[in-house]
Amino acid sequence: MKESLQSYIAKIKEFWRTRKKSQKLILVGAPLFLVILLSVIVIAATKTTLVPLYSNLTPSETGSIKENLDSRGIKSEISDGGKTIKVPEESVDTLKVELAAEGIPNSGNIDYSFFSQNAGIGMTENEFDVLKLDAMQSELANLIKGIDGINDAKVMINLPKQGVFVNDTAETASASIVLNTKPGYQFKDEQVQSLYHLVSKSVPNLPTDNIVITNQNFEYFDIKNSENFSTASQFTAQHEIKKEIERDVQRQVQTMLATLMGQDKVVVSVTADIDFTQENREENLIEPVDEENMEGIAISAQKLTETFTGNGEEAGGIPQGEDSADALGSSYLEGNNANGDYERIEETINNEVNKIRKEIVESPYKIRDLGIQVMVEPPEADNPNSLPQERINDITQILGTIVRTSIDKGTLEDELTNEEIQEKVVVSVQPFNGKVEFPSEEAAGIPWWVYMIGAILLAIILVLIILFVRARRSSSMEEEEEYEYVREQTFDIPDVNEEKETEASLRTKQLEKMAKEKPEDFAKLLRTWITED
Repeated sequence: MKESLQSYIAKIKEFWRTRKKSQKLILVGAPLFLVILLSVIVIAATKTTLVPLYSNLTPSETGSIKENLDSRGIKSEISDGGKTIKVPEESVDTLKVELAAEGIPNSGNIDYSFFSQNAGIGMTENEFDVLKLDAMQSELANLIKGIDGINDAKVMINLPKQGVFVNDTAETASASIVLNTKPGYQFKDEQVQSLYHLVSKSVPNLPTDNIVITNQNFEYFDIKNSENFSTASQFTAQHEIKKEIERDVQRQVQTMLATLMGQDKVVVSVTADIDFTQENREENLIEPVDEENMEGIAISAQKLTETFTGNGEEAGGIPQGEDSADALGSSYLEGNNANGDYERIEETINNEVNKIRKEIVESPYKIRDLGIQVMVEPPEADNPNSLPQERINDITQILGTIVRTSIDKGTLEDELTNEEIQEKVVVSVQPFNGKVEFPSEEAAGIPWWVYMIGAILLAIILVLIILFVRARRSSSMEEEEEYEYVREQTFDIPDVNEEKETEASLRTKQLEKMAKEKPEDFAKLLRTWITED
């Protein structure tokens, strides 16, 4: 056994001595690299990922949950100032079910389930009223918590006492609510009104006038000030529209002049005056069908014709005298013996015209005034004269055209003159002394050195594989050469004995001859046999 161990040690030393320096480095570095790589993989695979189990907890709830998890031997971590508790990711769902079955987290509030769990005949009326009020407050608070933008809610309800007699006037209830809202969340008017109506309908005989709602910052949510809220929101919307119009014009001018002068050679500022007045009007117009002749379409016509031909009546009758006793009515007719004709024609035509009724809603977003200020840096920053005056005039004319076409014509009494346009455009040529040079942004993504390290590691692995294969191949080739050499030598040794030799004696003679003529090959052959044994 000892000789076998020594032979193995000798073979190892011989193998190490015959290796090159590069092969020695690879043989030592490859196992070390594999050990480090496997260690990193094992650490990454066995690392526990903690995720939130509950959030927005009170300190008492966090303490009870932490104590329960520690008793179970489950790793946990408290974060967010004691409001959040984290557990291993694979245990989240199971823990939620198990803790819920145990009534954890327990907020200490009484809800309507209390009556079903603690119903009894020993409860007095006062105790029942207190528990009922507490349950109503808890249920209403839980209902409000489900609204978007609200983290928590505290509700205080004051219920009036019922009168003894039927004719007693029922008093109204009142409620005070404190909301813990999310930072930066803005409630709309409709949401505030819905919240008031929700509370009003959840408590008997509670009008909206008896409800007070504030948040943790003592900001009052008043349903009566919805008009003020609407005005504020309308101002914010109009301001955003004004800024959007200014940004749109500024981007167009900036893009155009940057193409002409250079991206870092132009700075544009735009100010606009927007008319937000929305006009609703109704127009009833009557127009002729035939505008050229100013005539309509005849829908009905009537023509009346009267004619008379013949002699007049002879004179006769009693004329009226100057005497007052004479009758006022006289039957005297003046004679007219001449022949005569009479004709009367009357024609009536009813024409239909176009009756147009228009209900016009004017757009409220009209540009009443527009000003554009442009600063241009000359090609040579220290030489303002390097920018010719013709180029400045071209820029001024371009800006004037933009102003002329952007201003709404309906807001002007007269068309803008060139002098008025020039007053709305300013072009300043000067160097940009405050310009900041930003470093070039690199493309987002994986850094280049990560790819380099990966390529190096891949190359090292390939080299190790190639060297390992070559070493195995060279070792097997040496063994085959030694074996072939021995086989070839068997045919070169002459048979010196006349007597018949066995295979064992023949192999012994061959080995003796090989030991004398080629001791190194004989030693390798012995090492090979020892290795095989």
